[in-house]
Formats: sequence, C-alpha cells, structure tokens
Amino acid sequence: MTPRTMLDRRLRSHRLRAPAASVTDAARHMLAVQSQDLLAGRWALGVRTKGSPVIADVDAAFARGDLVRAWTMRGTLHIIPACDLAWVLSVTGERQRRQAAGRQRDLGIDERMLGTASAVLRPALRDGGCSRAEAFALWDAAGIGPRAQRGYHLLFALTIAGEICQGPVVPNERGVAREQRFMLVEDWVRSSDTPADPLAELFVRYIDGHGPAGVADFAWWSGLTLGTARDALQRAVGRIQEIEEGLFVALSTPRRSPKAAEAFALPAFDEYYISYADRGMTSSPDVQVAVGPGKNGMVRPMLVERGRVIGTWSHADATRHLPPELFAGEQQSAATASALARFARFIG
Repeated sequence: MTPRTMLDRRLRSHRLRAPAASVTDAARHMLAVQSQDLLAGRWALGVRTKGSPVIADVDAAFARGDLVRAWTMRGTLHIIPACDLAWVLSVTGERQRRQAAGRQRDLGIDERMLGTASAVLRPALRDGGCSRAEAFALWDAAGIGPRAQRGYHLLFALTIAGEICQGPVVPNERGVAREQRFMLVEDWVRSSDTPADPLAELFVRYIDGHGPAGVADFAWWSGLTLGTARDALQRAVGRIQEIEEGLFVALSTPRRSPKAAEAFALPAFDEYYISYADRGMTSSPDVQVAVGPGKNGMVRPMLVERGRVIGTWSHADATRHLPPELFAGEQQSAATASALARFARFIG
C-alpha cells in the first residue's frame, strides 16, 4: 500500500471519511474513545457522525444509558457503549488494578475500605446517582477522607471492579456541561454483551476502528502486555487480515462517503493520534513534540488534512473564531475553516 492509501484506510476505519449514522453508531464502531476531557470525548463521537450532530445528541445517549464513561484501559477514562463495558473490563481490569496497587496501598485503600466506600455510596447511586463532589462528601462524612487523590482512586477502583460507571451528564446553565453522575452498573446498564473470546474480540474491535495497525499499537492502546497482545492476535486469526507484515486491517472497512470532509478538527487526546505506539504515519517527530503527550500528559487538539496532522487548535478558540496554530509550511484552507466551524456548531 502507498502512504496515501494507508492514510485513507485509517481515516475510513476511524469513521472520519466514512462517518457513522449516529453518535451511538460511532461509539459502537470505535468501541472506546479516550475521554478524560468530557467535552473532547463527546466531540470525538460528533466528528465521526454524519450530518451536523450537536453535543445534546451525545448527552441524550448518556441519558438513555446507551453510552457510559469509565476507566476502561490504561487507567484512562473512555466513552464506551454500555453493553460493552463488562467484557472489556474483564480483559483490562486486572492489569489496571495491578498498576494502581502501589499508589492505593500508599493511600491506605484496601478491601475493607473499598467495601465501606461501596456501601456508603449505594443509597445515593440507587436514588438517581451522585456527582464526584457528592461522593466525596459522603465518604468524608463516613470517615474516609477523599483528599490526596484517595477519592479519585476509590472511584477508579469501584469502576474497574464493575460496580459503578459515569452516566447522565449534569446540566450546567453557565456553559458546556463537564460533569456526569456516577451510577450503579447493575441498575443502570440494561444489557451486557458476552463475546465468546473477549481478548480476541478486543483485538478485532481495535483493528475495526483503528486499522491499519499492529500488535504493538494494540498493546499500547489496551494497556496490556506485548505478550498478551500477541496472544490476542493469534486468537483473532481469521477475523482480521494482514495487508503488510505485522500490519492488520478489518475484513471490511467502511466505505468512503461521497460527502466526506478532507480536513478535521480533532479534539484533545483523539484516537486518530493517541491510540498508536507508532504515530509516524500521521505526524513527523517535530509535530509529535508539539502535539504531545507533553510532560503534563496533555495531547492538544489537532487539525488533520489529507490524513496528516498540520496544526493545533483549542476548543475555546474555535468558538471565538480565533485562528489555529499551523505548523511550518501549512496554510489554513477552506476545508480546515469548515472543520473548525463544525465544532462550533456542535457545542452551539
């Protein structure tokens, strides 16, 4: 494959040049989109949906229980279809638990504290859920101090144990809502899929939404070891295809839309960039330094044209119609201006 063909294939896998019919369809195809920034995660679905979706469309999917937000892999929040949460955590939960164990010991978090924390939250979770601040207040009143990241780690531990998830978005009359209510999974998630081989399913679904990609890319994205990633590939044989040595794509890639855009204003931490061990297909080393991850772990929103990262922008600047920061040799085109305007329409 030529580089141009490879980029086109990846753009279609990501539902950028082959947008989904709805935000829930986009989420189902991608399986999980990184979303420690809730606005960024919602736009990651909006930019992959045809027509002119708005943020209320994503919030409605959360309110219906179609989508949830949880620490699904790498200790990082993702938006995921509710029906996929349990089986994904059955693959990634233990790895995340082991990686967080040292810090949780330092915070005094043990099985007894987790049991108490769970019991304290349950009445509120069964009565419409609770915000992070409300959860912390309940724990504080019960003698479990949430400070020094203890509250955060308790929420994380209860999530990867499959007890809680983030559901309905909390309205904010002063601007874009950026908080969700924690819900009890057993009450909130209506049904759960049960793949015959969850590890193989995770690999196949990753390739469906991210290919062309390799085993090292999957290991990075999932947070699993390279050995486990190789095992996932062997168990997925016949469900994906190898187009070059070590490079895999789905058996069927979404067809390019005749109305597909050529440029995209992608959010912070977007899957098109962040979900690969090797990002050279879409960005040069200098570009990767500018985009991130930086020392603070941030990955900036980016402009993509012809499949390559050509600049960065900010969510706030787009709504004020301020120009993006383009890299040397790049110029803003009508396509990039249209991409930024689409984001502004998304958030109203």
